[in-house]
This record gives sequence, structure tokens and C-alpha cells, in this order.
Amino acid sequence: MTRHALFVGGTRFIGRHAVREFREAGYDVTVFHRGEHESPFTDDEGVDHVRGDRTDDGDLADAAATDPDVVVDLVAYKPRDVRTATRVFDDVDAYVYVSSGAAYGAEEVPKREDETPLEPCSDEQATDDSHATYGARKAEGDRAVFAAAEEGVDALSLRPPVVYGPHDYTRRFDYWIQRVANYDRVLVPGDGTNLWHRVGVENVARALRVVAEEGRPGEAYNVGDWHVQTLRETIETVADAAEADVEVVTAGHRELAAGGLAPDDFPLYRDPPHLLDTNKLRSLGWEPVAPEDSIAETVEASPEREADEAQEGPDREAEERVLGVLDTL
Repeated sequence: MTRHALFVGGTRFIGRHAVREFREAGYDVTVFHRGEHESPFTDDEGVDHVRGDRTDDGDLADAAATDPDVVVDLVAYKPRDVRTATRVFDDVDAYVYVSSGAAYGAEEVPKREDETPLEPCSDEQATDDSHATYGARKAEGDRAVFAAAEEGVDALSLRPPVVYGPHDYTRRFDYWIQRVANYDRVLVPGDGTNLWHRVGVENVARALRVVAEEGRPGEAYNVGDWHVQTLRETIETVADAAEADVEVVTAGHRELAAGGLAPDDFPLYRDPPHLLDTNKLRSLGWEPVAPEDSIAETVEASPEREADEAQEGPDREAEERVLGVLDTL
């Protein structure tokens, strides 16, 4: 009998890759979404659509009426969303909540699911919409998953760090691709050894299916690229994929200040390092794609735009001022 997966969200970035992963594994799929973005699955007869707002309990009940075996919740951004979903989908074989590596509340290296504390979340934070409370809200969603599992719901959590890959609307990774594609010298904050765990979107899609099929209710699973690249390594891998010859130029706080810049102005820079232990997920049979392959696919899919059109990051004029200062040293 064919299994049925319901995606809450699923037409944009992670969802479109995860839907493909489940379809290739033989699942029928229903995507529950508001219809604000064009579906990439209109030609797939195995994908149905239910329109609605996940914050409307009636609409969520309509989605539940499709009788899914698995629910993948991609757009639960507030604890209330998770509590409602685990109540509505209390009889499915697996409810998988997409949490975040930002849910961790301690700067440990690496961060481990069963050891590293989560962010606290106040009542005010739980209903906030700002980026500042994102980690706290995701952590409280995790706690809602754990509470539901204690009540007998087959609920689980997946925690990715920054996700990159084709169709990433944030363009965080695309910033560096465009720098490599358009300039001979790429300015990198610090000494290039910054570690911010990232994960290719295909690895997240695989993890969602593995966790849904093999995970234990009440558990959280980290997901991230198996080999963690420094920022310098990432840019060099981008250059290899793009067949570009670039010079990576590093700059400290003082040099960056010449351009009115700070290290955290640059996408994918974080201090202190952010590293997730992914052995727990690997023990379920998850086989990750190598970052070199994920980055090559991302480079190939990157839109042909000028670097300064990237959504995040400093403008090139400021970087050129820093490069000029470095040339005089």
C-alpha cells in the first residue's frame, strides 16, 4: 500500500526538495499551503494540493482529512503552531517538526541533541515575529514535540543549521557565488577559518524521510553537512565548481573598519563557531551528500546576477576600500 505524506508548506525551498525525496521513495504527497507561491509540482499526478492557512484550525483540520501517514511541518514558526499540529495530527505514524540549530541555548562545540541546553522562551517571545526570537521560538516548538510524544503522539524534531541549495530565496549562499563569479579577489572576514555549520538542502530532504521512517518519537535529530567546511574552504569549493580563479583575501576588524564594515556584515560568518553533532541522525541510516556535490549543484543553479544584487552582504565599493588598505600594508 502506498504511503501518504502531508507537507505543511512545501512549495518554495526545503519543501520542494523534500517533496521530490518522498515522491522518489514512492510516497503520494499532499502539500498544504496558502497558494501565495506557484507550485513546482503541477505536472506530478502524485502530488495533491490543499489550500489554507496553517494558523486557522479549521484549515488545518481540512488538511488532516487527507489521512496522511506522515506529516512534515516546514512552517511552524511559533510554539502554538506545533501544539496545534500535534493535536490535529495525533494519530499519524510520524509528525516531523522542522526546528533549527538556532534552538540551542549554549555555545558548545559541538552541540549535541541530548546534552546541549535549548534556548528559554518567554510568553512574549513565543508570540513574537522578529528574527531575535527565532531560536527561542524554535526551542519552545521542540519542547512541544517532546510533550506531545509523552502523550503518545509520534512526534519528532529535525534541527538544521543554515540551509543552502537551489531555490534558496534568502540568497545567503548566493552572495559568495556571485563574488566568485564576478571578481578576481574575494574579501573574507577574519582569517578564513570561521566555522558555521551549514547543510545542503538535499541532505535535509533525505533526513526528513529517514527521521519519518526510522526516528523515535520524542527525539530531536541534528542535520548538517557531514564534513564541515570553513568559510575559506567553502569559497574555494565554489571557485572549483565555477571553474574560477580567485584570490581569497582575509581581513581583521581593523582592516574591515576602513570600509565601514564588521565581520558579521558578511553572510555565513558567525563568531563563536556553530557546529552540530550529526552522529545520531547517521545512526538511523542517513547517508549525506558531500558538500562539494551540494555546492556544485548550488553554483549551477545560481541566478546570473551581479554580485551587488545579492540580498545580503556589504556592497563592493566598501570591500574595495578594505582591499586598498590591505594592498598598502
